[in-house]
Amino acid sequence: MNATILLVGTRKGLWVGRSDERRTAWTWSGPHFDMMEVYSCMVDVRDGRPRLYAGASSPWTGPQIQISDDLGETWRATSGAHFPGDLDASVERVWQLVAGSEPGVVFAGTEPGAVFRSTDGGESFALERGLWEHPHRQEWGEGFGGQAFHTILPHPTDPDSVTVAISTGGCYQTADGGASWEPRNVGVRAEFLPEGEQYPEYGQCVHKIARHPDRPERLFLQNHGGVYRSDDHAATWTSIADGLPADFGFPIVVHPHEPETVYVFPINGGDRRYPPEAHAKVWRSRDAGESWQPLDRGLPDDFYVAVMRDALCVDTHDQPGIYLGARNGAVWGSPDGGETWDQVVANLPDVMAVRAAAY
Repeated sequence: MNATILLVGTRKGLWVGRSDERRTAWTWSGPHFDMMEVYSCMVDVRDGRPRLYAGASSPWTGPQIQISDDLGETWRATSGAHFPGDLDASVERVWQLVAGSEPGVVFAGTEPGAVFRSTDGGESFALERGLWEHPHRQEWGEGFGGQAFHTILPHPTDPDSVTVAISTGGCYQTADGGASWEPRNVGVRAEFLPEGEQYPEYGQCVHKIARHPDRPERLFLQNHGGVYRSDDHAATWTSIADGLPADFGFPIVVHPHEPETVYVFPINGGDRRYPPEAHAKVWRSRDAGESWQPLDRGLPDDFYVAVMRDALCVDTHDQPGIYLGARNGAVWGSPDGGETWDQVVANLPDVMAVRAAAY
């Protein structure tokens, strides 16, 4: 059986876990980047052995993109993502790191809301100017966590097509390699707007979008109130929230081998940002959102914290593991697709991102 690597980004550093059986026999190293905010991390297995990435930020040294080629034993900073000198802007945090569909391509999503692209494996990044200069940008707002591109979905077979999402601004998509971008929010409700204005062209507070590489035209979206599916590459969206205990949440994840299987972690909206009845449950649909089932065997009954947009993930084993990191510093793992759960680490700082891969 292949081993598993698990990255846990927190508000005070990064932890790296490894396991051969994905239950309780985990070994951990960390904190890497002690006392730095790690909002994004990535395991890139395109070349066989994993390359690890981390987006770390501190108020003294600013944001950094770090790379490790030895499973976290050593790290080195790249030149990072920076705005060109002719722009009056500076990167505050790196919220997203994603592998592109072409060799060597890596995307970074940042705060303030911008997307950067690397063609040399993350060593250097260039601003996607077509998105930064979009006429809607001046009207994009900030969620409570800040304004950032937290979702970047390169099309698995068409390198000119990329789908992104920002809070608050909504979903945008390019079909020409970033030269132009158009909003893709038809059917997504902005519940915080006045009645009669809740379906704007843009301005939605999208929390996360996911899809399966074998069916790229189908996407799943967790909104600030609302869970949606698109069957036409984000041209239109349809609600799939019926059957869930709440339609508010942050993460949404697709099974790595089953395009119809999707996972969410519903929480209460408003000021009560914890699950209904304070019971931790991952909800799974095996029919693309037509019906939902709770998965909670081994998860805590008393759970008064949230799970952030990048703190739910899956690995790529034949029987995939699912990992859930919470704002109380605990991480749970399920090696059987969510049927049963074990706590794999506890007492970390506030968890912002988890990423896992088989190697």
